Amino acid sequence: MQTLNTQTRPAKPSAPPASFLAIENVSKVYPTPKGDYTVLEGVNLTVREGEFICMIGHSGCGKTTLLNMVSGFAQPTDGKVQLQEQIITKPGPDRMVVFQNYCLLPWKTAFENVYLAVNAAHSQKSKAEKTAIVLEHLELVGLTEAAQKRPHQLSGGMKQRVAIARALAIRPQVLIMDEPFGALDAITKEELQEELLKIWQDHRCTVLMITHDIDEALFLSDRLVMMTNGPAAKIGEILDIPFARPRNRSRIMEDPHYYELRNHALDFLYRRYAHDDE
Repeated sequence: MQTLNTQTRPAKPSAPPASFLAIENVSKVYPTPKGDYTVLEGVNLTVREGEFICMIGHSGCGKTTLLNMVSGFAQPTDGKVQLQEQIITKPGPDRMVVFQNYCLLPWKTAFENVYLAVNAAHSQKSKAEKTAIVLEHLELVGLTEAAQKRPHQLSGGMKQRVAIARALAIRPQVLIMDEPFGALDAITKEELQEELLKIWQDHRCTVLMITHDIDEALFLSDRLVMMTNGPAAKIGEILDIPFARPRNRSRIMEDPHYYELRNHALDFLYRRYAHDDE
C-alpha cells in the first residue's frame, strides 16, 4: 500500500530530548530458568504535556510493561523514564492508572472506592466537596443508581466504570489506561469515549492509553504508537492523527484520511507484524 509520508514516521533509535514525559532507551529483561527474557528493548518516546497517546500492538509486545514503568510499578532494566525531568521510581498521585482488572476494594461500595482516591488526593477539601466530586464522576460514568453497591453486585462493565470514575476524579497529570473500555458494551463504550475527551479537553491531563481498537485510537489520540512483536519489542512506527479538535465521530469517519490511517494500522498489525501461528 502507499506510504503515508505526511502522517507516519519510523521510531527514532536515538534518545529523545527532554520533554514532559520521556522514555529513554528503555529495556526490560526478566530472568527465567531458561535464561534472560527481553520483553522490551531500546524503547524511546517523548510525550508533550496534555498530549493524548494511544498504544497498540499484539499481545506480548510489552505495552502493559511499558506503562507499568511510567506508573512506577516497575523499573527499567536499562534506560530511564522521566516526568518533568524527574526519574520515576515509584507510584504517585500525579499518575493514575485504570487497570484491566478493575482493582476495586471488594468490601467498599462504588461510592467508597472513588471516595478513597479523592480523599487521598484532596485531603484539604471538605467532606461535602469530596462527596460532590465523587457523585459527579459516578454520574459521569452512569453509576449514580449503583453508588451504594459493592463490586460483587456489579457487572464487569460496571466495575470498570467505577475504576474509570476513580481515576478521573483526582485529575492526575498523567492518566494511564490499560484497555479501559474493553469490558463495555458498544454504546456505553462510545459514550465514555466522548466523556473522556470532554474531560481531557477541559483539563488537558496527559493520557497514555493501551487499546486493541484501531477506531478508538483514531478517534481519541493525537498520536498512535504501534509496537513490534515481542520478545525484544520496540516502537515500530508512530502515526500522527491529523483530525482537528473537538472531534465529531461521524465527521471523522467521513474523512478519506480516516480510512488511509486505519488501513495503514491494519497493514502494520496484520501483515508486517502478524503473529506466526506456527
